[in-house]
Amino acid sequence: MRATFHLVPDELWRAADPSIAFKPTSLALEGFVHCTDGEDELVRTANRHYHADPRPLLALTLDLDRIGAPWTVEDATGIYPHIHGPVDRGAVIAVAPMQRSEDGTFLGIGAGSAPSHGR
Repeated sequence: MRATFHLVPDELWRAADPSIAFKPTSLALEGFVHCTDGEDELVRTANRHYHADPRPLLALTLDLDRIGAPWTVEDATGIYPHIHGPVDRGAVIAVAPMQRSEDGTFLGIGAGSAPSHGR
C-alpha cells in the first residue's frame, strides 16, 4: 500500500456522488489532484493553502496503489504526488476532519473513520 493524503472541503466531499469516482476541483483546473505524504507535511500544506478558508476540511487517506488513475511525484522532495485522473472511491481508506485552533491554524488530523458507502 502507498498511502497519501488529499485535503477537501467537507461540503464538497459530502456533495459529491458516492457512486462515481471523486473529481476534486483541481482536476478540472490543473489537470491533476494534489496530494501530500505524511501527516506533518499535510498540516503544513493545510496552513499554507487553507488557513484563511473558514470551511471545515477533511483529510482523505488514499491508497495510490488502488487509485485507478496514473499518478506521479515530480517535486524534488518526493512528497507531493499528483493523481492525473479521478479518485476511485475504493482507494479512499479513511476520511477524517482536520482539527483547527480558534485562530484557524490547522493542528492535525482528528478522529476519522473508514469511508461508508464510498464516502
